[in-house]
Amino acid sequence: MAGLAAVGLLVVACDAGGTGARDAGPARTDPVVRATPSEGGTTPPAAKRVDPVALIQDDPKVSDTVKQDLRPCVRDEYPVDTSYGKLTGGPGNDVVVNVMTCGDAVGVGTYVYREDGDSYKNVFAAEAPAVYAEIDRGDLVLTKPVYGKNDPMAYPSGEEVITYRWSGTKFTVHDQVHNDFSRSVGGEGDAGGTEPLPTPPPES
Repeated sequence: MAGLAAVGLLVVACDAGGTGARDAGPARTDPVVRATPSEGGTTPPAAKRVDPVALIQDDPKVSDTVKQDLRPCVRDEYPVDTSYGKLTGGPGNDVVVNVMTCGDAVGVGTYVYREDGDSYKNVFAAEAPAVYAEIDRGDLVLTKPVYGKNDPMAYPSGEEVITYRWSGTKFTVHDQVHNDFSRSVGGEGDAGGTEPLPTPPPES
């Protein structure tokens, strides 16, 4: 984890250029209806898929540390999450790539790519331990933990949730929320290392 901490936070919003949690309701019992385009209508094209590993490896804005650590976890399966959606108002879907570690799926970097002709341009990058970004109703929502001096990697003291919005040429901060986590959970005693109170002896 020392390598992760050394990466530090890097945010880049370049010129030019979430799905949030979905509630699962009860199972539908309605019959399946296939929509048929009306005469003269068109079916929306499928989202163009990219090779996220190639994007990362060919991107000069991605740190050498992230590139060197990006290796298959099992066979040809890489530890990357990829999301497609509208963020920058371009002609095609933007691509959000989250790079993680294999063992514990800790985020090490998150990147946004905007379609630029036949290629994709990096318009946002953030590299830090456990950073992760999602598309949420047209906004980019980035979450990163906040660690105190003695916090173990699994139990940060809090987190920052930052919402970025495309301004026409770059991403700017639209909203920011800080959450402090309870220090009484996740281990013995509090995060500062205080021992739990002893159990009183039974009454005689």
